[in-house]
Amino acid sequence: MRHRIVAEKLPDGDTLKEWHMVRGDEQLTMCGRELDPGADEQPDDAWGTETAHPFCHTCGALYLRETP
Repeated sequence: MRHRIVAEKLPDGDTLKEWHMVRGDEQLTMCGRELDPGADEQPDDAWGTETAHPFCHTCGALYLRETP
């Protein structure tokens, strides 16, 4: 399954709160949040790197269970 990393911003719209993992083309994050469809994205291979920090703990745990 393809995954992607999507940014959650603070209410100011500019400051990154944290990154979340999303399955395929779904709109909800793996932890259940609904984020802005135009939010910044990264490929899932950025998971675990500095570019995807800070990362949602719940999304990260679920992602680890789904990937080999």
